[in-house]
Amino acid sequence: MQMKVLLVCSSGGHLTQLMCLRPWWEEHERQWVTFDTDDAVSKLRDEDVVWAHHPTTRNLPNLARNTRLAWRTMSSFQPDLVVTTGAAVAVPFFWMHRKFHASTIYLEVFDRIDSPTLTGRLCRPATDLFLVQWPEQQELYRSSVLLGKVW
Repeated sequence: MQMKVLLVCSSGGHLTQLMCLRPWWEEHERQWVTFDTDDAVSKLRDEDVVWAHHPTTRNLPNLARNTRLAWRTMSSFQPDLVVTTGAAVAVPFFWMHRKFHASTIYLEVFDRIDSPTLTGRLCRPATDLFLVQWPEQQELYRSSVLLGKVW
């Protein structure tokens, strides 16, 4: 069944993690939200991309800009599913997903094993399916599902 999937992540490692899921997401209509950086431009050259505002960490003006961007993007694209590996750019998309009748999947990053990420903690209450890559991460996030390593 083909879905409309919105893939939201920061550039760098978060984007690399979502790129590893290509066999799954290439089967769906999709749109990306990430930062306009050299690696993202290169990796998403043939994709439908909405460029988000960065930096996001502790930057309230960009949080406000990305919240408006989330509203516009979700209104126009109308995704069935929002998927992220983080980071902070995903927060407004996850918190408004119910307004647009979309489901959410959060995939915790590969390299954070011993403590929860800030984005994971912020998105967790608004996540329908919370996936982790390590058994140790399941101890950090109750009711998470162990997906295994994504690479």
